[in-house]
Amino acid sequence: MSIILICIITYCILLFAVTKITARGATNETYYVGNRSSKWYLVAYGMIGASLSGVTFISVPGAVGTANFGYFQVVLGYLIGYIVIAYVLLPVYYKLNLTSIYTYLQQRFGNYSYRTGAFFFILSRVVGASFRLYIVVNVLQTFVFDSLGVPFFVTVAVFLALILLYTYQGGVKTIVYTDTLQTTFMLLSVILSIVFIMQHLNLNISGVYDKITNSQYAQIFFTDWRMKSFFPKQFFGGMFIAIAMTGLDQEMMQKNISCKNIGEAQKNVLTFTFVLLLVNIFFLILGALLYIYAADQSVPLLLDAKMKIVSDNVFPTVALDHLGTVSAIFFIIGLISAAFPSADGALTALTSVFCIDFLGLKDNELKSEEEKKKIRYRVHFTFAGILLLVIVIFKLVNNDAVINNLFTWAGYTYGPLLGLYSFGLFTKKQVHDKFVPLICILSPIVCIILNEFSKELFNGYKFGFEMLIVNGLFTFIGLLIISKSGKA
Repeated sequence: MSIILICIITYCILLFAVTKITARGATNETYYVGNRSSKWYLVAYGMIGASLSGVTFISVPGAVGTANFGYFQVVLGYLIGYIVIAYVLLPVYYKLNLTSIYTYLQQRFGNYSYRTGAFFFILSRVVGASFRLYIVVNVLQTFVFDSLGVPFFVTVAVFLALILLYTYQGGVKTIVYTDTLQTTFMLLSVILSIVFIMQHLNLNISGVYDKITNSQYAQIFFTDWRMKSFFPKQFFGGMFIAIAMTGLDQEMMQKNISCKNIGEAQKNVLTFTFVLLLVNIFFLILGALLYIYAADQSVPLLLDAKMKIVSDNVFPTVALDHLGTVSAIFFIIGLISAAFPSADGALTALTSVFCIDFLGLKDNELKSEEEKKKIRYRVHFTFAGILLLVIVIFKLVNNDAVINNLFTWAGYTYGPLLGLYSFGLFTKKQVHDKFVPLICILSPIVCIILNEFSKELFNGYKFGFEMLIVNGLFTFIGLLIISKSGKA
């Protein structure tokens, strides 16, 4: 236990050393877009950690026990989604020289649409970042801090305090470098975990391939149209999840538009896409090996009230209790590395959107740079408090693998953004701007009702990740209904 605590402290010291160097001379412009001087390859590499976070680190390997390699169907959809981001969305953002990507909605439709888009981002990112940070902190709480008598609330508060300290000043410029560091440790942890399991099972690379292909976990494609894992649902769901949760998300795009020009930003996205594909393959391989190892070594896995394996506990159980001290150390380092990108970019993006889109701080000439900075600090700390509250609430109500909760929530909150941007980009119609908030609220409500009664209404059909598409479509249709004569 003491070794693990030493690792945590050492890692934090390293993180703050990087922060001190990168935050020198930071201004508001540094905070929002890194002075538009970020190196594309650093952004691409660091975005791996920000995209994967604790959800992929814990939930994707754990979900292999029930979903097999079905998640790879979603990853294939990601590839198409990121190409759309690179060649459809990024050119728009750079052409308009945006700091907040939701300014596009103001220019296209008006202030109601603008604020609605920014609001749905804030709603999405607060809950999404909380989900991601929750899973990491919950594992640390269960396997480390409970035995020390540290309450869950205190654990979360300490993590958020650390994140506050290294992001409040440097913003995007700092995050580009810290995400690079964190991605390195997270990937190292996954690769070493695979190696440790191979050693314990006396397997080489060909042996791993044989073990997985001959196991129950190797299935990738699913053809039952009623299942959530049906291939078209997963593929197109993954495609639009990438477009919405990356391309229409200020946190992810804030790093992309911090590159020098559109060419470097596109290289960033395409490089990131290729690496993300490989990394997800490693996570799925790790998931299969975890269950194979647990069966081979008779590892007792935690069961829930329905006597089902708690999938989010499989990786930490094996890594911390059965693979030795070195494995435990690297697992904890990887877990922490997954935790910080879950919240640092979110805090920065939430602060940026609220300050720019709701307070109009960036273009306010009546306030000095120092006054703007003080307001930004207060907003930054307020959102940290909100994240703390949501994480604690989620601790009380969570009963599902976090990755499922995350994508379900994304379907409801990113759907209106998908509909708004699609309508703006692919039609030339104008809308009655003041009715846009109503459409964007009604669409998720209809989707929640459809999802609740889908089996009764659609002959056993269950919605999966495609709910995001349905939500976006309803929003698009609603905007069509409130459209008016005249072109943009």
